[in-house]
Amino acid sequence: MWFRKKNIKTEVPAPQIDEKLRVFLPKLWPYRLIGNLIFLCLTAAAALGIYIVRTNFVGQKLTSVSDYLLDFTTKIGFTVDDVLVYGRSKTPIEEVNNVVNLHRGDNIFRPDIHQLQNDLEQLPWVKSAVIERSYMPNIIKIGLVERRVQAIWQINNRFYPVDTEGRVIDTEQLPRVPLLLIVGPDAPKHLNELLSVIKSDADLYKRIKAANFVSGRRWNIILDDIEDGITVKLPAVEYEDAWKKLIKLNKTRGLLKRKLTIIDLRFDNKILVTPRRLSSEEQSGLHDNKEHGI
Repeated sequence: MWFRKKNIKTEVPAPQIDEKLRVFLPKLWPYRLIGNLIFLCLTAAAALGIYIVRTNFVGQKLTSVSDYLLDFTTKIGFTVDDVLVYGRSKTPIEEVNNVVNLHRGDNIFRPDIHQLQNDLEQLPWVKSAVIERSYMPNIIKIGLVERRVQAIWQINNRFYPVDTEGRVIDTEQLPRVPLLLIVGPDAPKHLNELLSVIKSDADLYKRIKAANFVSGRRWNIILDDIEDGITVKLPAVEYEDAWKKLIKLNKTRGLLKRKLTIIDLRFDNKILVTPRRLSSEEQSGLHDNKEHGI
């Protein structure tokens, strides 16, 4: 009797691994995937940015939209009916028109208010400008504050107005009213400091005709007449004390009533004066007075 031999599989137990000795390798593929995605996004963004910059895509679209809106608002009546300027006296109207460059019928939203304000403030006489839009009627209102002149600066045989801030106004238009004449390089920069001193006595200030800034250090003040007046030489430092000394001597001893050409106040402990030379007529009159015992 034949017996078929069965195939019997013998199961071999798996070897036991000590968990303490197992090494867990990190799963790197998620990080690599995220890094590649970020790199691709940055590359695409850079390419898009380069395209936009080179083709001015955004600028063209914005310009197109802006032009459409301006055309639309013009058609529905938002146009300039008039331009009104307030506070202008010294600034020529031609200069204002050249800067504003607006005409009746122009779109009222087209002008750049901030740029227009900045351009107007570059005009010689304009200190500040305020611009407003008003609607129904559509008007551009321009308010100007002009510079106030307090002296005339002479340099290189030319004359320039100087405002209250010591700023030179580049114009050939000079005020007709008599003003203090200042001479010398950098004189406008030191004008306000000088005025704070010499205005302390109103009567004496009225007699000042010119102030010469000498060697960029100190002032010579000319009283009564530019050619034949009295020249007061002030020191380079602490000239306020010297000016106060002059005021005191004039009030107590009548110093400025004497016939002098120079009063030198540059020394601490003394004052030097130079008498004015008498003319022939004055000398003759003095001689006659002596003969008559006057």
